[in-house]
Amino acid sequence: MEGSRIAGYSSLGEIIADNYILVMNKFALGCGVLLLLLLFIVVVAALAIAGSYNRLVRLQQSVDQSWAQVQNVYQRRADLIPNLVNTVSGAANFEKSTLVEVTNARASVGRVQLDPNKAPTDAAQLEQFQAAQGQLSNALSRLLLVTERYPELRANQNFLSLQAQLEGTENRISVERGNFNSAVQNYNVAVRSFPTNLVAGMLGFPPKPFFTAQTGAERPPPVQFNFGTPAPAAPAATASP
Repeated sequence: MEGSRIAGYSSLGEIIADNYILVMNKFALGCGVLLLLLLFIVVVAALAIAGSYNRLVRLQQSVDQSWAQVQNVYQRRADLIPNLVNTVSGAANFEKSTLVEVTNARASVGRVQLDPNKAPTDAAQLEQFQAAQGQLSNALSRLLLVTERYPELRANQNFLSLQAQLEGTENRISVERGNFNSAVQNYNVAVRSFPTNLVAGMLGFPPKPFFTAQTGAERPPPVQFNFGTPAPAAPAATASP
């Protein structure tokens, strides 16, 4: 068989040329298979990167939406304060220091400027924002506790309405902060997990800070009454006959 194949060539050069063509055809076929394999790997990697990127975008949007809701409820509380202060200040001999504290705390909150539509990436900025809001929460708590000493306020329908709205807003703040923390946790887990962390590092998806429990938040704020006159002493208990 081989002899007849060789006999078909007129010279040794034709034999060499024919073998060269066969080798090159095999090499081209091998290169083609290799290129197809590399192309397949590139396509799979591109799809994986695109999937990870889209997932990170969705998680980041969820964080930003939760942050916007947090900002909305905090702004709602800030909008209630002027009417609350005006209503309370009309009570006779009401503590002016308590009103000043609330007003100053609200002003401090206004000085902390954060993008309401984009969650912060700087932990120090979020901590400053949380500290200012916590100061305002404590001031409002003291204000509402002090109002218990003023019966005319407890009978004021405008005050009662504002108090109910404020209490409802505080509950919404707690809920929205929890939703924000959950969204941030899901986002941070994805950012730090392999292989998504490679995509996050390349395409600019840093971890985000979340709200933390404030020290002493589990205890009610202290209330100091400065009415100028001592409260009447409670009547002594009498023994039953």
